Amino acid sequence: MLRGSRLCKIRSRTWHKERLYRLQEDGLSVWFQRRIPRAPSQHIFFVQHIEAVREGHQSEGLRRFGGAFPPARCLTIAFKGRRKNLDLAAATPEEAQRWVRGLAKLRARLDAMSQRERLDHWIHSYLHRADSNQDSKMSFKEIKSLLRMVNVDMNDMYAYRLFKECDHSNNERLEGAEIEEFLRRLLKRPELEEIFHRYSGEDRVLSAPELLEFLEDQGEDGATLARAQQLIHTYELNETAKQHELMTLDGFMMYLLSPEGAALDPAHTCVFQDMDQPLSHYFISSSHNTYLTDSQIGGPSSTEAYVRAFAQGCRCVELDCWEGPGGEPVIYHGHTLTSKILFRDVVQAVRDHAFTLSPYPVILSLENHCGLEQQAVMARHLRTILGDVLVTQALDSQNPEELPSPEQLKGRVLVKGKKLPVARSEDGRILSDQEEEDEEEEEAEATEQRRRAKQISPELSALAVYCCATRLRTLRPNPVPPQPCQVSSLSERKAKKLIREAGNSFVRHNTRQLTRVYPLGLRMNSANYSPQEMWNSGCQLVALNFQTPGYEMDLNAGRFLINGQCGYILKPACLRQPDTTFDPECPGPPRTTLTIQVLTAQQLPKLNTEKPNSIVDPLVRVEIHGVPADCARKETNYVLNNGFNPRWGQTLQFQLRAPELVLVRFVVEDYDTTSPNDFVGQFTLPLNSLKQGYRHIHLLSKDGASLSPATLFVHIRIQRF
Repeated sequence: MLRGSRLCKIRSRTWHKERLYRLQEDGLSVWFQRRIPRAPSQHIFFVQHIEAVREGHQSEGLRRFGGAFPPARCLTIAFKGRRKNLDLAAATPEEAQRWVRGLAKLRARLDAMSQRERLDHWIHSYLHRADSNQDSKMSFKEIKSLLRMVNVDMNDMYAYRLFKECDHSNNERLEGAEIEEFLRRLLKRPELEEIFHRYSGEDRVLSAPELLEFLEDQGEDGATLARAQQLIHTYELNETAKQHELMTLDGFMMYLLSPEGAALDPAHTCVFQDMDQPLSHYFISSSHNTYLTDSQIGGPSSTEAYVRAFAQGCRCVELDCWEGPGGEPVIYHGHTLTSKILFRDVVQAVRDHAFTLSPYPVILSLENHCGLEQQAVMARHLRTILGDVLVTQALDSQNPEELPSPEQLKGRVLVKGKKLPVARSEDGRILSDQEEEDEEEEEAEATEQRRRAKQISPELSALAVYCCATRLRTLRPNPVPPQPCQVSSLSERKAKKLIREAGNSFVRHNTRQLTRVYPLGLRMNSANYSPQEMWNSGCQLVALNFQTPGYEMDLNAGRFLINGQCGYILKPACLRQPDTTFDPECPGPPRTTLTIQVLTAQQLPKLNTEKPNSIVDPLVRVEIHGVPADCARKETNYVLNNGFNPRWGQTLQFQLRAPELVLVRFVVEDYDTTSPNDFVGQFTLPLNSLKQGYRHIHLLSKDGASLSPATLFVHIRIQRF
């Protein structure tokens, strides 16, 4: 891989081009050739941005266009975020295997790397690039270029003083140990040293009791002497110190940069919630127009969009079904220029990929525009392709109306669609299964609907077992028994109206049955709405355009970040009790104070990699997303020209009325006086999964990829009263 391979890139039936791909020396990125040379950053992709490597014809692209190449010679590299798949064919099966195995090994190694190792790797890769004549020695000019690359604009006098302090050979060149010393000084963390010395005292090492004192001040659950000893054995690098049960500053930094020192509670990263409650008691990660990879007017439809949604933990996907040629239903955004894909190909993608990340049930939300014949074809495909995975009858024949739990439905697929009324199921009752159109269009649409009203086929009706689509006209007063198996779909506008006008009645409705909310049809560019408002009322299936990055998808990723990223989050108790009095519009008095001290940031990414002199001026904003009375945002001042190790030391405080619903979003932006600030990185998580004390926040890019080694260092205090 380091020598490079000529691989054939496949884009269409006729577009097959040979390109050179070569692993870079750092083992973290791959350089590739392009027809027209671009800026250097446009010629590499990073191993940490790879979502999956698939062998053979395992992508939509290779299934459609790779016929001329034997599967044994083919591979697909799928990326996180919006980057398109890379479909490749090697000259021999052995060469394909070398890349498949090699990339798997590099990804595993990257996953196993500590933050400190990533940092070393990161700085050395820049060092290699800054050494312009590759003589392994660094002149002051090369050091200045290195500083700009890593996003720090250091005053020349200060930089030269640091350079000379390390130039022990006094020859205006740094080499070997001198370079290492320069890097060590550059990567110093004075704020960590200060905390370390506060607990270590005169001898500058932490004993196990001193580390225990730090853990207790951090508010760590289960802080014991044995725990402190265990941390020393895990993170201390110096063997002698380890034998004497002592922790040096290096070990302390290793600990604070590890997942155990992160803001996200490690105990919440696996499935830790009760999964035995009815489906209506969970928030369920849901996607709208799942088949689209771009906008809903002219974007391409693709089965890969389903694979991608499942890889992001999505559990409810949408299938917009229309009559297709040759008796085969197709999926696309009706009456637009979006391309079409076969219904059966999507069902196949569901079978192959639905349970790769999460074992919990998947809901197929059918928007059905087909006639009776093609509906029967849809039902046949669902049964034959999904087999036993498909739920075709109630699990508990004694209580067919009760919603099962995610645990009972593990590994199963549910269909959400229209159900024929029992009495009239023979005549194929006239019904339409379109989502309610937005209010303005509703009247004209209703007449049109009646004119071309379609029937529901008994075969398809039979598959709607626990998710029977119904219209929510008004909220029933309490005496009428709830119907747990009915799901209503509401546009964001209708949902907002219900939240405003019905408040607590809507919350109670959502304790018993499922509600799906979808974006307004007017959002032509596939923009999203804030899901938080809908979660506040207990709506379970809050469907977003997964293909559109932005704060809305950050909130969705933050909400479903915990519980093993399994796509199901148990709603707070106030949204599960059938007689709850909770109303998101009137949440009561403040119950919690959240205090965040924003201390420093480390190694923020450079936004304009092609402009050596462009350095970020970072500021940090903390946003609270919860019930309307809790929503707030506060920010620090900006630090001029330093993305490498900016310091703020500013305190931001928030009063919270419904803490159990709060998401906290940390955002770093590049301040700009004349235009809107540029996004640098963010991290969002539920308040209930936020650890107290000194914590690192590991930042993510716009599309959710890791920006390692970029971190924020903060102190968090949560006071509940």
